[in-house]
Amino acid sequence: MSTFRGGDRPVRHRRRSRWFLAGGVLAGSLVVGAAGVAAAADRDLTLVGLGRLTAAAQADDDRRGDNSGAPERNADGARPQTQGTGTRGVVSVPCDAAKLVAALVRANAEGGAELRLAPKCRYTLNEAFHETDQYDGGIQDAREEADAAETPGDADAPPHNPADDTAGLPVIYQPITIDGAGATIARDAQAAAFRFFTVRDGGELTLRDLELHNGRSAIEGGSVHVVHGATAVVERVTVTQSTSLSPEGGGGGIFNDGNMVVTDSTFVGNSASGAAGKGGGLLNGGVLTLKRSEFHHNTANGYGGGLGNYRGAADVDTTTFAENSAGQGGGLASFSARTKVYDTKLLNNTAQVGGGAANSDAVLVLRKMTVRGNTSTVNGGGISTVKGLMPIDDSVVDGNTTHGIGGGIYADKSNLLVRGSDVTGNAAVGATSKGGGLYATAGSLAIYTSKVTRNSATVRPGGIFAEHAQVKIDDESVVVENEPTNCEGSAVPIAHCFR
Repeated sequence: MSTFRGGDRPVRHRRRSRWFLAGGVLAGSLVVGAAGVAAAADRDLTLVGLGRLTAAAQADDDRRGDNSGAPERNADGARPQTQGTGTRGVVSVPCDAAKLVAALVRANAEGGAELRLAPKCRYTLNEAFHETDQYDGGIQDAREEADAAETPGDADAPPHNPADDTAGLPVIYQPITIDGAGATIARDAQAAAFRFFTVRDGGELTLRDLELHNGRSAIEGGSVHVVHGATAVVERVTVTQSTSLSPEGGGGGIFNDGNMVVTDSTFVGNSASGAAGKGGGLLNGGVLTLKRSEFHHNTANGYGGGLGNYRGAADVDTTTFAENSAGQGGGLASFSARTKVYDTKLLNNTAQVGGGAANSDAVLVLRKMTVRGNTSTVNGGGISTVKGLMPIDDSVVDGNTTHGIGGGIYADKSNLLVRGSDVTGNAAVGATSKGGGLYATAGSLAIYTSKVTRNSATVRPGGIFAEHAQVKIDDESVVVENEPTNCEGSAVPIAHCFR
């Protein structure tokens, strides 16, 4: 591969020595060294775009050109914006898993690349790619020390076995974009466990128009793992049937511990299958922006069937969580975290606690939500919050069911604010169930300009039950038509509540 340097100067070929930086085992049982990877890349990868002129080459051309060295200007006389050393061309990758590996090895060696996959191709990986990990663990070491100081129990956790941290493709160390063009990257059903992508400190991975299928990791990140000092952008990507086997970690589809933006993507049938697995579809421990995406039929044994946000910060917008399941937070969970969720639907999810969503020792901000048809076996058919802050604004909590207490919302030692919202048609159906609409114990409950109507419980009250909690209902709110009572039977008298 060569680069365009400008003018009529002859092309300068790169030295081959840089190819000997990495060796490996190619997927598909093709065994090559780094030289073989380079040769495959030279033979089979096509450069379909040309890089911009470097500043030095442009200056040289200016000296030799008709403009007598004057800097180039746009039509309006302004100088063009400087682009640094320029961008590389797009490399087309043939429909061959080994050539995809070769392209990524070359991209890392050259400081980054943009790869375009063969349209609709299925790149099937048969085994992990083995390489010497160039990861500088300084950031990780510092973060682990800080985490141990904040949560001393973390220091007692057994360290990961490096042999479990395997990927089917070369580790991402550089800015690399993969335009999938509708292609699929899959792990062969008979292959040993490995994820597809690991993004290390300093790495920047962008995935577009791609499906990731059947990833499987012994630790976090069934398909993708983004470490603390790395970034990733995921656009129009589908992650399916991927699994994290981590006992207490997770991220069946993706684990993000860095900075990630996910838009217009779909997570289907992924699992955090460890005993306390978190985030069946996606587990976030870093900074996450999630927009216009869907989570369906994902599972977690611990919490966050669709999304788990654990000790991270997440903004979620215009997303649907439907028919996911978990121990806590069937649709999504915010644990020791800061989570904002806007204009989002939680539909027909299931959990022991918090059928639609669970919040614990955390801040969960909900606005313009539709929380409908979710089920819990213990507490909080729609939503559960424990030791947290949870404002819910301009939302509908409707038709949720618990076999325990709190059919619509369950709050324990929390500050729960219900503003401009409808809590309607929820049910607490167990033999001793109460608080069909809202159940608050300890903490505080404040209701403003909202409706709590047509909820039901086996044991009164069917509307609002409070115990050891401060309750405020403003004059603009309505609590009516709940069965067997609206608030009568609450352990704490509730003003502005009809019988």
